[in-house]
Amino acid sequence: MSASHERDQLRHRQLVEELRRHEHAYYVLHRPVISDAEFDRLERELKDLEARHPDWVSADSPTQRVGGSVSEGFRSVRHTVPLMSLDNTYSPDEVKAFLARAEKQLPGEALEWTVEPKVDGLSISLRYEQGVFVQGATRGDGTTGDDVTSNLRTIRSLPLKLREAPALLELRGEIYLPLAGFRRLNAERESAGEEPFSNPRNAAAGSLKQLDPRITAQRPLALVSYGIGAVSGVEVPADQAGLLQWLGQLGLPIPEHVTVARSTDEVLHAISELDRIRRDFGYETDGAVVKLNRLSLRDRLGFTAKAPRWAMAYKYASEQAQTRLRSITVQVGRTGKLTPVAELEPVFLAGSTVARATLHNEEEIRRKDIRIGDQVVIEKAGEVIPAVIRSLPECRTGAEVLFTLPRTCPECGTPVTRESTADGEGVDWRCPNLDCPAQVRGRIGHWCSRGAMDIDGAGDVLVAQVVQQGLVRDVADLYRLRAPEVQDLERMGEKSAKNLIEAIEVSKSRDLWRLVFGLGILHVGAGAAKALARAFPDLDSLAAAGASQLCEVPDIGDVIARSVEEWFADPRNRDLIGRLRQAGLNLSSSTYRPPDVASTGPLSGKTFVLTGTLPSLSREAATAEIERRGGRVASSVSRKTDYVLAGAEPGSKIEKARQLGIPILSEADFVNLCS
Repeated sequence: MSASHERDQLRHRQLVEELRRHEHAYYVLHRPVISDAEFDRLERELKDLEARHPDWVSADSPTQRVGGSVSEGFRSVRHTVPLMSLDNTYSPDEVKAFLARAEKQLPGEALEWTVEPKVDGLSISLRYEQGVFVQGATRGDGTTGDDVTSNLRTIRSLPLKLREAPALLELRGEIYLPLAGFRRLNAERESAGEEPFSNPRNAAAGSLKQLDPRITAQRPLALVSYGIGAVSGVEVPADQAGLLQWLGQLGLPIPEHVTVARSTDEVLHAISELDRIRRDFGYETDGAVVKLNRLSLRDRLGFTAKAPRWAMAYKYASEQAQTRLRSITVQVGRTGKLTPVAELEPVFLAGSTVARATLHNEEEIRRKDIRIGDQVVIEKAGEVIPAVIRSLPECRTGAEVLFTLPRTCPECGTPVTRESTADGEGVDWRCPNLDCPAQVRGRIGHWCSRGAMDIDGAGDVLVAQVVQQGLVRDVADLYRLRAPEVQDLERMGEKSAKNLIEAIEVSKSRDLWRLVFGLGILHVGAGAAKALARAFPDLDSLAAAGASQLCEVPDIGDVIARSVEEWFADPRNRDLIGRLRQAGLNLSSSTYRPPDVASTGPLSGKTFVLTGTLPSLSREAATAEIERRGGRVASSVSRKTDYVLAGAEPGSKIEKARQLGIPILSEADFVNLCS
């Protein structure tokens, strides 16, 4: 094997791993760490390598997916017609080549193209039956997505009933967050001490993926519809321009600026014109979508494995700026991970002054050959998060300094260790000192976060102060706090202190999965915490389980199992649990399902749909009761639904249940059924 072949193999493994990390950050965590352009560059490099070495392509390669993944916590929905991704480009020459291929494959046809704004949001499929909205799902992996019907119903611009009533109409659209709403939402989060969203797109995705629709309802999401999937009972227009006009007549929001072009020059001019005016729109656009106008011709062009041959997305280049890298500081996270941060000479970029930017990790700095004192190019990932794209070696004076990540923690001075992976050494360095002030702040902040114990008022500013003042050393200390101790802290007062102590008291009753997630066990996210809470009745039984028993839990693999076992084996953590118990926290799971319940419980195999407000049961409590007895809860009514549990103001689900002859239960009926 040649040296170049070995280098290619190594680079291939690196790219696959790096793209998977970025996919997880983007699609699952909704917190991207690189720009779209940088991601596309890495993906293109991987595609080029796999084109030269086809035997390296695996089914799970990042180049083989349509885009996204199915999230935990939502029912899966299989799309009637797959939701394809679009091939994208940053090159006008590639647009020309795309148009030329279509002309070659459709000889003698006079081709027209539409050029539409590419709204920067979350792709969605909406299903209407007899003109009534019945189901909505994310794109997911293109074939299967997440059922987010309840959350979509909270979006004001999404009509629950169309002005006409086709037997079936499956729509394609984008859920996005208008810029004014994004700015307002971030201002509210920052005032509450919460971390702001990175950009409108990820704020929209995170809002739509809330398990509680009431949270989604508080976010000013909007819809734009741009296409159709399955359709029956109605004759649709013959071209894209007419289709959009028809969708608008049905009461659906459509793109505000659409151009019909009849030549390559007209297409390129429309793309350029859209770039000129798009900053006046009230939402983010990151490109233009070029589509073959006549629908009948699209079938003749067909599809590749992941994208239509009749459409392409032209991505606009992110705004960039050049500045000097003054220094590199290092931040320490709650798990001890060290992250280098670029300290820049302030420069104006995309509407704001930028003085700091992420550098990801030491390996990334070396790969890009970034040195302290360099002139560097920065851009905003998604127009919000600043990132260093590259250095400019031609501008060097000789005074630049190579950066080496410190081998001791900058917060506490403890020697750091390099994380190991299955393939050897990883790219991350960690501080192993659990008493490191940065880790203490991070762990307590995570515990208080909305996704974990949801302690209102305990934001980053307050957490930093109580740790600095020595009032709190770990999460158990929170439950010893008293109002007089915190009311004199910055941004606090008598009323704020009282509200904080009340919020801490309320958190004692949170369910087990929130507590497990809040503990910050390495590799245990919210989905894994929920899986563990379904498998174990209380924290004691979870703590007593070994790795082999943990691996038997659905969705729990070897890495998570070992991490959980090691966490509970640590005497410090066992002491922490004892102090939480003494403080009166709930250590039991309301979602626990004994192994025999799934097959023998009184609600075994039964599917419920909840709608409306019940007199005395919350939706979460009713769901727990159903799951504890072997049943399951779905978000939409179908022929597979066994019961609809209805409270006050039930909405359209109850009408669908009546049409299908599905039994409708009151809360009293439900209690009798359970008993």
